[in-house]
Amino acid sequence: MRKIHPTAAVSPHAELGEGVVVGPYAVIERGTIIGDHCRIEAHAVVRRNTRMGQGNVVGHGAILGGDPQDRKYQGEDTYLEIGDNNVFREFVTIHRATGEGQKTTIGNDNYLMAYCHLGHNVELHDHVTMANNVGVSGHVTIEEGVNIGGLTGIHQYVRVGKYAMVGGMSRVVRDVPPFMLTEGTPLRVYDINAVGLRRMGVSTEVRLALHKACKLLFRSEMGMSRAIEAVRREVQMTEEVEYLLNFVENIGAGRFGRQKQRA
Repeated sequence: MRKIHPTAAVSPHAELGEGVVVGPYAVIERGTIIGDHCRIEAHAVVRRNTRMGQGNVVGHGAILGGDPQDRKYQGEDTYLEIGDNNVFREFVTIHRATGEGQKTTIGNDNYLMAYCHLGHNVELHDHVTMANNVGVSGHVTIEEGVNIGGLTGIHQYVRVGKYAMVGGMSRVVRDVPPFMLTEGTPLRVYDINAVGLRRMGVSTEVRLALHKACKLLFRSEMGMSRAIEAVRREVQMTEEVEYLLNFVENIGAGRFGRQKQRA
């Protein structure tokens, strides 16, 4: 059974699933689809063309699906698509995409703490955690299992590789390699994300292979091309190591250390 507070403003053209709870003074606009057992807390706003799955929590004052902050945007129909079991805490903001029919996408089981922001055309995969006040610019991709510390800013078109850890108050202007522990301004790779990898059940054998690859790629004095060759010669080629190498090689095909931003 749905529970909608009498002060909430819910468009008759919105679709609400079973068990949805809408708090005081919340606003749900037309063209919105909210799946079963979602909770929209007081003063939250779910704007037009936002579609979410089941079990999501939209915290007090959060605004999901706002117009993109992009001068190119001319009012075309764009979308925000959200999966299942995500938590968006107080005053989180997420914008729809720029470009007719384009979408900003959020996967499943993500946790965004208070005041986080995701810009237009962002692609957020699953099991991502963002601490307070993380700012993510447009066209960024954040892969599965990433953990981002508070007050971090991420430049447009950056790709953050899966299971990476970005320390708090970092300035991210280049792609972040998967499986790595990073921090700083400019961002620096310190080691593998050992704690995160253990939590995800990655074997000791794979962690050791990634550690050896990390030392060659990011802590040796050889150039990146030579380091990649050394990893292929000297390190056990697990699926994870191969993924890391492909990721690093693709960075070189982009501009300014961002593989999504092609020349």
